[in-house]
Amino acid sequence: MSGRHVSVIVHYGADAGGLPYVTREIYWPMLRTKPLDVRGYLRRAYEDHAIPRVLADGKALTSAPLLRVRFDGILTLEQRETDGLVITRRFFPSLDKPAVFELWTVLNRAKTPVRLEIAPRESRETDKGVYGDYVIETSVEPSGQILINPAAQGSFAFVFHARRASTPRPVFAPKAQEEARVAFLRKISSSLRLVTPDPVLNQAFTFAKQRTTQSIFETAMGLVHSPGGRSYYGGVWANDQAEYAGPFFPYLGDDTANHASLNAYRIFARAMKPDYSPIPSSFEVEGEVPYTLCGDRGDAAMVAYGASLFALTLGDRAVAEELWTPIQWCLEYCRRKTLPAGVVASDTDELEGRYGAGEANLSTSTLAYGALTFAAALGKSLGKKEVKDYARRAEKLEAAIEHYFGATVQGYDTYRYYEANTTLRSWICLPLCMGIFRRKAGTISALFSPNLWTEDGLATEAGREAFWDRETLYAFRSVFIAGETETAFGHLRSYSVRRLLGEHVPYPVEGYPEGNQAQMAAESALYCRIFTEGMFGIRPTGLRSFRCAPRLPAGWNEMSLERIHAFANVWDLRVSREGSKIRLVAVADGKIIFEGTQPEGAAFDVVLP
Repeated sequence: MSGRHVSVIVHYGADAGGLPYVTREIYWPMLRTKPLDVRGYLRRAYEDHAIPRVLADGKALTSAPLLRVRFDGILTLEQRETDGLVITRRFFPSLDKPAVFELWTVLNRAKTPVRLEIAPRESRETDKGVYGDYVIETSVEPSGQILINPAAQGSFAFVFHARRASTPRPVFAPKAQEEARVAFLRKISSSLRLVTPDPVLNQAFTFAKQRTTQSIFETAMGLVHSPGGRSYYGGVWANDQAEYAGPFFPYLGDDTANHASLNAYRIFARAMKPDYSPIPSSFEVEGEVPYTLCGDRGDAAMVAYGASLFALTLGDRAVAEELWTPIQWCLEYCRRKTLPAGVVASDTDELEGRYGAGEANLSTSTLAYGALTFAAALGKSLGKKEVKDYARRAEKLEAAIEHYFGATVQGYDTYRYYEANTTLRSWICLPLCMGIFRRKAGTISALFSPNLWTEDGLATEAGREAFWDRETLYAFRSVFIAGETETAFGHLRSYSVRRLLGEHVPYPVEGYPEGNQAQMAAESALYCRIFTEGMFGIRPTGLRSFRCAPRLPAGWNEMSLERIHAFANVWDLRVSREGSKIRLVAVADGKIIFEGTQPEGAAFDVVLP
């Protein structure tokens, strides 16, 4: 969980005797510990022995066994009634202060009053960092004694906070902080609401929205969305922010998220030079460290693809005009990197040399193709002269992708990832995602074959155990787009059950074994895009228009997305089955703004007011 100035990872469980244990892993991204150290965030881990002792009539409160764990964007531990007392502990970060709160509520079900004694002890330490001395404190509010009468309850909070020693100690109001977080969570939950017959998918979608939207930090660069997950705070990345999260945020209508996305594109735009030297892969340490150690990862293709989709989906002409210049730069960069074979070269890909990528890889060329097609649509809405050229280049690049990468790999009619590649790779899904279906059947068979499919989703490469959720999430979206609804749906649901209800919960993860399944924020945006772009099949064609090819699973009669903020409108999208046909209805302010019926699998062309 995150706020503007802090992030927390909570590890929780019960021991053999049923007693709860909690570890609070807290990060303060803007309190740097070493100059230019990209992972140099102030951090602390607090186990239960680190918090002040609480006694109820002289007996430790923490001795009550764990009864129930609830999560709704705030983590709640409920403990069994012991000696007439019921303890509830709620964990959450502040939205606007560098603090994490642990709010305790004690309900007295006994027949006599109970006196709580809370040690007034405050843990305080200092640490030196880039900005001078830092103060790290653990405090309790209020401390002292609380008398709880029968049938009444009392509450107090442990506060874990850090700040520069030169700044005053913030005023903490734990209940007000909780109310503010609840309001934020309700706002995100009510926008872009997924309504399907499957509660697992509905809930996983809600959590993914919350996870990705809260991971926005107030930095020297301004507001930026960052991956998180122990290692990636206060910076922007060409894949995570520009390619993954940016195109999703307009659907939510959250001004902060849209601002952070636009800010990311602006940050990359400032690095685009007249000599067309490669842009950095990321800007870390609040922008002080442009990361270039992995060379060109296809970053220009990532930015052009993401920025084009973001501008189209947002539907704001002024933003689209602003982003047109960096989109042009990126597409010209890709043109200059085009090999005689017609595909786009890059030094590595987003996996940064962990796996072979050759002189040209499928990911960079396919993203460049997607960028050209969406840029052509955006340019048409803006009346730009480059539209025909981009459309022509996209057509040529599609043919080059087929000729250069199309191959039989391990018996499947699909794609090799680079020229010398002889093993299946999970990124073979990318052409499907961009609407290239020449090798659809063989590619889908390969993705879900024993060569690649595992209980955690797709392996990155056949024969190796490592997996990265981003590849699996892209694959689900791709297979829905390709029209293989039942195949996509079955695998999506098994994945969602594992992520939502398994032991490592409740969000998509980065990967394993590297990162040990860190819950990165942009992967949650990719999960949501499975539905917006995959299952509901929304593909922007202009600032006020889109093509929609909904994929309604066979066991469902209807599904909907409510309060969509896209194409400069707020509207609902309802999909229902009418015999062998699919009915699509768009509603805004209680009025139907589009309705139509098509044979199942066909696409609707929708223009919004």
